[in-house]
Amino acid sequence: MEEQGLQTPLVVQEYGKRVGPYSKDEIVCEFKKQLYLAGPLMAVNLLVCALSMISVMFVGHLGELALSGASMATSFASVTGTSLMIGMGSALDTFCGQSYGAKEYHLLGIHMQRAMIVLLSTCIPLAFIWANAATLLVFLGQDPEISAEAGLYAKFMIPSLFGNALLQCHVRFLQSQNNVVPMMLSTGITTLLHILVCWIMVFKSGLGSRGAALANALSCWLNVSLLALYVRFAPACKKTWTGFSKEALLNIPTFLKLAVPSAVMVCLEIWSFEMMVLLSGLLPNPQLETSVLSISLNTCSMLYMIPLGLSSATSVRVSNELGAGRARAALLAIRVSMFAVITEGVLGALILIFGRKLWGYCYSNEEEVVSYIAQMMLLLAGGYIVDGIQSVLSGAVRGSGRQKIGAVANLGAYYIIGIPLAILFAFVFHMGGKGLWFGIIAALFAQSLFLLILTLCTNWENEAKKANQRVHDSMIQDQVS
Repeated sequence: MEEQGLQTPLVVQEYGKRVGPYSKDEIVCEFKKQLYLAGPLMAVNLLVCALSMISVMFVGHLGELALSGASMATSFASVTGTSLMIGMGSALDTFCGQSYGAKEYHLLGIHMQRAMIVLLSTCIPLAFIWANAATLLVFLGQDPEISAEAGLYAKFMIPSLFGNALLQCHVRFLQSQNNVVPMMLSTGITTLLHILVCWIMVFKSGLGSRGAALANALSCWLNVSLLALYVRFAPACKKTWTGFSKEALLNIPTFLKLAVPSAVMVCLEIWSFEMMVLLSGLLPNPQLETSVLSISLNTCSMLYMIPLGLSSATSVRVSNELGAGRARAALLAIRVSMFAVITEGVLGALILIFGRKLWGYCYSNEEEVVSYIAQMMLLLAGGYIVDGIQSVLSGAVRGSGRQKIGAVANLGAYYIIGIPLAILFAFVFHMGGKGLWFGIIAALFAQSLFLLILTLCTNWENEAKKANQRVHDSMIQDQVS
């Protein structure tokens, strides 16, 4: 078969190469690569979650009002800021990952700088939203006293918004070149120091809950600083970071074409889970329902850090291989990731099932709460396997630069199928919080099915051509500009 493809000097193409069965050595090699990536990324995800948890735990010792305000502010920040930064930053999974695979290393630094400009610019209007969080929360029907406390906490979190924007850019930059250990070390150092910083800022400075918010900002900026120093001076980044360039100011619309759907893809999913908590407050016995659903979501979020690491590893491997023109290797990466996440999902589900009667005692001694949590754990177990599958498939979507399709899939899965079914089960069939979770499972199943069909119907050789063209266009546009 004749080789096809773009006649560019970027890489030696493999387009048109027959896809035969994979050898044992190829599978083992791919598994090792993903394990090297996923392990540190799982640790990073867990440590980042721990930062917010530590802050809220310290605030909890200041009283119920302070705890409620900090919790509400944290959720508000996640919905209106953090999710947007994560989503927009994930566009670098495509740009940096494919450029690295094509061996156009200097483009990684330019892409990162361009992302920094876009994300920091986005933070400016978001900062005004955070500054007026109290007013917005009251407008949304929240308790005025708690809203005032949450608004104060959110104001002092504004510096962390800008720090998180830069952090996302550095993380994606390093991640795309398979350099994940420094991220794990910097996040580990930051998390350990965060305990001391929180103690000083909350109890010794007299700032109270405001100190916890400032501690978040200090820790975030410490993490960014450590990674920035590594990027600047480490030999491993010598080829990918060549200093600041005016080229980063060019082709911003091209970056936005992926950044905006990337943000939509991430936000649609995160917002739907937050909506479940709001809906639980409308159920009979809302205090019990909200508490149990919040515990269930926190448990799910903590466990999700494992498949999220595999998702990021999949994104890196797929983008690298497509950028190098190796469609066959990109497909192998997806298959290995799917096997790994299903295996891990089954083990995780078994742990949830066998530990369901004990988990509730970590949160309450009331038998009603413990029994309800045990029932929810069974639903979590079923949803966890499906959630892992969609996370890996979402990683493949980001790696191949098809975030627009991913955003449409998430819109349909969560807002056309999941949320309406959750309302139907919870309020029409009177299934309560379990009904809401059935809606979430339905959304996850629909999302996984959509993305699986997309993956199976994909011509990966064409995707490799598109990746090569994307890198080539970036080079030409920067040179022309």
